[in-house]
Amino acid sequence: MRVFFSVGEPSGDEHAAALIGELRSRCPELVASGFGGPKMRPLMEESGGELVYPLTELAVMGFARVVPMLGSFYRLVKRAEAIFASNPPDAVVLVDFPGFNWWIARKAHAQGIPVFYYLPPQLWAWAPWRIKKVRRYVDHVLCGLPFEYDWYTSRGVSAEYVGHPFFDEVARRSLDTEFLASCRNASGPVVALLPGSRTQEVALNWPVMQQVIDHLARKHPTTRFLVANYRPAHRRHCEARHLAEGSGRVEFHLGRTSEIIEAADCCLMVSGSVSLEVLARGTPTAVVYRCSRLMEFLTRRLVSCPYISLPNLLVDGELLPEFPFSGRIEPWIDPIVNTLDGWLSNSASLDSMTGRMESLYESIGAAGASGRTAEAILGRLTAGRLAKAA
Repeated sequence: MRVFFSVGEPSGDEHAAALIGELRSRCPELVASGFGGPKMRPLMEESGGELVYPLTELAVMGFARVVPMLGSFYRLVKRAEAIFASNPPDAVVLVDFPGFNWWIARKAHAQGIPVFYYLPPQLWAWAPWRIKKVRRYVDHVLCGLPFEYDWYTSRGVSAEYVGHPFFDEVARRSLDTEFLASCRNASGPVVALLPGSRTQEVALNWPVMQQVIDHLARKHPTTRFLVANYRPAHRRHCEARHLAEGSGRVEFHLGRTSEIIEAADCCLMVSGSVSLEVLARGTPTAVVYRCSRLMEFLTRRLVSCPYISLPNLLVDGELLPEFPFSGRIEPWIDPIVNTLDGWLSNSASLDSMTGRMESLYESIGAAGASGRTAEAILGRLTAGRLAKAA
């Protein structure tokens, strides 16, 4: 059995890698290949397949940044089309990245290849008219959150709720206890800063975080600020700006996101799927998302619920305070600082927020999503083969 993956986001790379592992544990002869990232590569090669192209390296947001890459995306679509025509896989599995993956779904559908969309695009938030593409080109949607399943099925899409793999990853992730101890044994509170996984997110949002650090450091001089960077280039960028302009006890780390979230008293993060990890770890978090004016203009006209983090969509009322904006930074610093200062200055407020997060996590955070997804895919493929044989 052969499965072709198309995964364009760094977080999707991790989710797809876990799924490949679960698929092969149930079907050892399965061969995985396709577009993805560094976590998927070794699993694909072990299965006898290959990472055809490192698509996660092209993960960008914003019209102005996408346009120069259209040629690259077009060539990749043609490459997938050639694979589907000459040596069609048994299934295509898409993970998020809808602008590109619609084209992969279209090409696979044209060859009669079953298409599964795992962790589907947030159509309920952004341009919901695209549901027509799902109905036309996708055979089955595998939803990570309960309200997504309701949304898709109410619109005539074959869907299944499997749970979110982030909770699997949090449950099985082994934390560095030495690093955690070094964070917790120091005097003073700890604030986590997550500047994002995309280069343009870091460039736009790190200056905001830097000003927040400066203000909070004056209010709480013993605070340690731990920055979790996703790429070495992001760390170099943030560290250089801090050395040139910043203040406070700031430390920059790579590959320590989970430990930093776990160790922190509270967190300031760029909006993204890592919001599910702060939920799972019960770390009170404020969400910032500074974008370009063009992106804000388009968002206000196309998005049903702009920038809303996933935990907030699961509860009545705001769980993670959010600060989306474009343009000048200064008007937004005081509201963000006041939110974090409120937690650092008031342990009862901090504990109350932690309790709310833990309660929500207990209701939706069941592990096993990757395994349930693998069983759903293999079950449908097996049923399809039996139907054809009959």
